[in-house]
Amino acid sequence: MSLQSFAFFGFVAAVAAVYLHLPQKAQSPFLLAASLLFCLLAMPMMLPVLLAVALLTWACGLGLAGAHKKAFLRLGVLGSLAVLAFFKYNGAFAGFHGWRAVAMPLGISFYTFAALGYLFDAAAGAGPIERRFDRYLLFLSLFATVTQGPICRAGALLPQLDAEHRFDAQRTVRALRLAALGLFKLVAVSDVLGVFVDEVFGPGGAAYGGPVHVLGAVFYTLQLYFNFCGYSELARAVGLLLGLELPENFKTPFFATNFSGFWGRWHISLSSWLQDYLFTPLAWADTGPLFGGHLPAPVCILAVFFVSGLWHGNTLPFVFWGLWQAACRLGEEALHRTLGKPKKRAPAYAVWGKRAGVFILWCLGMVFFRVGSGSGTLGDGFAYLAACGRGWAPARFGAELYGAAYTGFYAHPVMAAGYYAFLAAALALAFYLDTRRALAFKNRPAEECLAAEKHRTAIYYLLVVFLLVGYIMQSGGYGAAAGFGLYAGF
Repeated sequence: MSLQSFAFFGFVAAVAAVYLHLPQKAQSPFLLAASLLFCLLAMPMMLPVLLAVALLTWACGLGLAGAHKKAFLRLGVLGSLAVLAFFKYNGAFAGFHGWRAVAMPLGISFYTFAALGYLFDAAAGAGPIERRFDRYLLFLSLFATVTQGPICRAGALLPQLDAEHRFDAQRTVRALRLAALGLFKLVAVSDVLGVFVDEVFGPGGAAYGGPVHVLGAVFYTLQLYFNFCGYSELARAVGLLLGLELPENFKTPFFATNFSGFWGRWHISLSSWLQDYLFTPLAWADTGPLFGGHLPAPVCILAVFFVSGLWHGNTLPFVFWGLWQAACRLGEEALHRTLGKPKKRAPAYAVWGKRAGVFILWCLGMVFFRVGSGSGTLGDGFAYLAACGRGWAPARFGAELYGAAYTGFYAHPVMAAGYYAFLAAALALAFYLDTRRALAFKNRPAEECLAAEKHRTAIYYLLVVFLLVGYIMQSGGYGAAAGFGLYAGF
């Protein structure tokens, strides 16, 4: 049941229709049953793993109230990480003494980190210890977030699950706006970009010249952004329909002028998790006489991005991607120490120059992210970058641009031209909305920005048209929908 499928829309509508009319005491049990059913339909083997992680961390959470607090915390953390590590990395041993790799359950990285956050908060007294297993299981398994986040905090979501929720017209309109934006990014932008990306990064991609490789890296960067951002907005929309406020996960990251700002706008629920539960404890850890009592900030930054790379995948390209992010972040700090902090009110050309620099460096790292996602090697990533420097003849670029689309789906010139025309128009609308949100509305929630647009009615019509055409393109053979999203497998 793909998240952009009509089956999922029907599921959400049915759940919301029943949930919002139930007595308060019956709402949470019903939502839990619906979420477990969703997990069962999405991936049957997902359910027992989710139940095991939930039972382990819930029981250890109860133990935090006793005399052996540290022991239960260690058990919960190490046990959860062991489960995550097994499913995430057991494929590396495939073939060893006949070992057959076990598939990774959908969403395990997300609900494991949510469970760990609960334990850390409960141990520190920053959040309550949940004594009812059904409520805790609902927190981890909520169908809007279980496969691809955002990573929710127990202190923010658990109280909402206790409250009574009824139909609210204004909240529903917010949800519909957000769902339209999210689906537009998923269906009309990300999935369509994927046709070109899969061709260039595919088995025959090495034959293309430098311009097509550069465009492939840029398109993949945009594909992943619009896919994950679109999914996150769709998840928030589902939450709003049910009366739940879920955290925002993206705030126009490509308008950041430095990497610290970028990571405050990209995958916010993960970056804030790493900031709160890894970077801050490392930075404040007492090392005694070693390092002057505290770990140097560069060591903490390197550790955070190394873990971020491992969280995304078990291959060297993902590790390199994490180290690349650390290098960019540390290089930025070195520049600040050498040249001084940038001015708060810099000229427009300087601001846009820095945005372009951040985007280019991010695209370089995303080459390894994409290679790692496709089971490629670190050498494949460097080979791709090397290919960006050859074959820059304009005539060759034009022919290959046409050929990439022609090979990727319908072998007809009109269809290839239609693909690029539609893609250009969809990207123009997507970046118009992001630009307005970043510059005119100061990164207010996306649905509020859309509601405040002067020509919002025209934008609504455009979103509907792009969605319809995007669905037609998929069913006509332009490409397959991304299922549970590009990030669901991490």
